[in-house]
Order: sequence, then C-alpha cells, then structure tokens
Amino acid sequence: MNKAVKVRYYIESLCVYDFKQDEIINALYDLLNSLEDETVLTKQSRFFNLLSSHHSLRHYVSKLILTDDNVFTKAAAAGKCDELDPSILDGVKADLEKLEVIASISAEDIYKAEEDSDIADVLKTMPKWNPNGRAMLPLTDDWAEHIEDLKAFHRTNGYGMFAKFVAFTWRNEEFVPITAIDSIRLTDLKNYEVQRGKVVDNTVAFISDLPANNILLYGDRGTGKSSTVHAILNEYKNRGLRMIEISKGDINDLTMIREKISDSPMKFIIFIDDLSFQRQDECYTSLKAVLEGGVAALPKNALIYATSNRRHLVKENFEDRDCNDVNRRDNMQETLSLSDRFGLAVGYYVPDKRRFLHIVEELAKAHHIDMDQEQLFLQAESFATQRATRSPRTAQQFIKSLL
Repeated sequence: MNKAVKVRYYIESLCVYDFKQDEIINALYDLLNSLEDETVLTKQSRFFNLLSSHHSLRHYVSKLILTDDNVFTKAAAAGKCDELDPSILDGVKADLEKLEVIASISAEDIYKAEEDSDIADVLKTMPKWNPNGRAMLPLTDDWAEHIEDLKAFHRTNGYGMFAKFVAFTWRNEEFVPITAIDSIRLTDLKNYEVQRGKVVDNTVAFISDLPANNILLYGDRGTGKSSTVHAILNEYKNRGLRMIEISKGDINDLTMIREKISDSPMKFIIFIDDLSFQRQDECYTSLKAVLEGGVAALPKNALIYATSNRRHLVKENFEDRDCNDVNRRDNMQETLSLSDRFGLAVGYYVPDKRRFLHIVEELAKAHHIDMDQEQLFLQAESFATQRATRSPRTAQQFIKSLL
C-alpha cells in the first residue's frame, strides 16, 4: 500500500480526533480521492493554497490536536481522565499514531501514487509543501507516546476553543473570541490593595471549587474596576479561568449562555461592564432572577462580575423623590434589591491628592522614569487639574504622556 492510500484510509478511520470536516484535512482527503482522474491537479492546487497560510502541515495538525473539543480533551481539562473507559484512551493513542503519519505526507507521495504518468509529470511542477515542519509542544516525535503530556497540557490550557482563547464576547447567540486581550497584570495596578484583595480571594475560591460570590465593583470612573477584572483573568487563565463579556442588552440571554457552558470543566467569569438600569428596564428583572439562585441561576462553574459607577445600579428620577413616604420606601427597597443580590460589593473611589501622587510615583518607578520627585508631582497635579480628576486612569495617562 502506497503512503497516499494509507493516509486516505487513516483520515477515514479517525475516531476521537475526527478532523474529517476540517477545511484543510478535508481538502487533503479530496486530493487523495482524486488520484485516478484529472481533478487531482485542481485538488492539489486548492490544498496547497489552503495550507500555505500555515507554518507546515505537521504544525497545523498538531495545533488541531491541542485545540480539539472531544471526550478526551474535555476530561483532561477537568483532570478526570481516570474516569474514561480504557477504549477511549486506546482510541486516542491510535488516532495520534495516524495523525502523525497524515501530517508527514508530502507532494512527492502524491505524484508517486499517481498512475497516469502525464498527470504525474504536471504534479511534479507544482509547489511542494514542507513535510518536516515542527509540531507544537508538547507534541514532538512519537505523538502517541505523549498522552500524559497532553493531559497536563489540557489541565493547564483547557480544551477546544477555550484552549485557543481565554476571553469571549457574546454576539448573535454565539461566543466570539477576543483575539487581543488587555495584557494588564495585578502587579501593574497601584493602590486599592484592599479592594483587589477581596476580588482575588473570591476568584481563588471560585477556581478552587470553594463557595464564591458574584461581585459588583462600583465607584468612580477611572479607578481601575474593569482593569481589576482583566488582571484577574490574566493571573488565573492557566488555572482554567475564562471570561465571557456581555452587554446589558445580552442579560436576557444568560439562560442560553448557561446552557452552553454548564457541562464545561472551565470556570467562567461573565463580565458586565458599566452596568446601570432605568427603573422599568426588563433586563433588571432578568438579572435579579439569575442572581437570586433559583431556576434561572448560573451553573456552579460561572459567576457574574459587574462594574458600575452606581452603588445601587438604578438611576434615580426626580419623580421618585416626590412620592409619599410609603412609595419612597418601596422604591428604595426595589433599588436596593438588585445590588444586594451580589454577594460581594467592592467600592472604588477617586483617591485624595496624597494617594494620587503615590500612584504616580509607583507607576513612574515601574516604567523606569527618572525625574525629580517635586517636578514629577507638579506635572502630575497640573495634568490632573486639566482633566478635573485624580483617578488612577489619569495617573496612567500622565505616565504615558511622559513616555
């Protein structure tokens, strides 16, 4: 049996890592099926064209393996491979052996298998892809011998699209990957140590399968509420934490999101930035139902982290103040009822002058800015005055202006 035929049979017989529907593997399969007719030329052209945007076939196939969503990768991400039937692990080993052979096929193997000498001569004139590219770690050689390495990889990096990306937005009832996330780390954030400590402790409990709360981060603009959440993701993404960012308008879709993530071993922060409501907003009631912990509640692998400039989330209208004492009390109770359903509320407020200048000084040190302290503080105060706020965001913008 020549290699081209073997590879075709191997593609057909994949079980756990079933890549038949992948565009490039499917193009290779079509190519191998066309060796007995003239379409082989167009099929090889298409295959090469698709593959040319990748490092090599070997690199591409190894990436498919590392980012596949199957029963093995999901169990590995959860650390539960010992619960799998032994036949699954046998299937994984057999597929890895076949995939390494598939990844090594060359243009030479194609034209050697072509029985029509005229077509073979034309195939020899076509560009050749690299059959010896480097696979992605932990796959090197003898892929079938790296099952334990793959288990460790998925335990750290997740599976499927959650191995490719760590943050997503919710759009048109689907998770859309965020390809470039904010790279901020906890060590980049200055001041607000007490507030960040509460969020960190809650998150660590969450990813450790301990009781944890939904969090409302509230307070003045530019104080680092959103940056705290982004830094938390960067800190714990290698421990299975992922983020799904939704808008206020997507709150009614939380039930649908719950269904999509409920059986995943990953931990999810559902992030709602800059949250506030009008009193009659229907999303208000939907979020209350989710936070209440009833039928519509989130699964155990998801929490809501929301930021808001308002402690009680609901904008107050003048007519609310003009009502009688009974109605005013009812309105107040309704206003408090949503924010109270967050198990943890953390306040971020604009720092005073002393703390603002301390943040500036710490950021200057972190960016290796060598400037006389008195001059640094004078310029920082002038910068803050122009923007009418001494927030941490203003401090960051000032440091960037110096850089």
